[in-house]
Amino acid sequence: MRMSWIPIMFAMSFPALAEPSVDGLVSVPSARAVAETSGQLESLVRARGLTVFTVVDHAAGAASVGQALRPATLIIFGSPKGGTPLMQCAPSLGLELPLKMLVREDAEGQTRIEYNDPRWMAARYHAQ
Repeated sequence: MRMSWIPIMFAMSFPALAEPSVDGLVSVPSARAVAETSGQLESLVRARGLTVFTVVDHAAGAASVGQALRPATLIIFGSPKGGTPLMQCAPSLGLELPLKMLVREDAEGQTRIEYNDPRWMAARYHAQ
């Protein structure tokens, strides 16, 4: 089972996503703010026929307990149609599903899109 549909599908809208990962983490800069980038990413996910299960605003969570955190939004998404065959091939892949992408602001104020490299996941779970 190939995992080609996993976040690589975003490469057409975010060309830098084709960059190799470091330790399984892909981190891609975005020219837009966290909120705008997150909104575009959610729209892309839905346009690909995937379900956005939830969106977690980590900065809002931190603020709710009186702490500060740079903007950071976690988008959790997927599809049983795509995920089920992956888990049939490698059941432990359920630890990675549904898929997640983090949109965050780094220390320099740069927005970054981060996710687990699908090639790394395939190798980790021997699901090539």
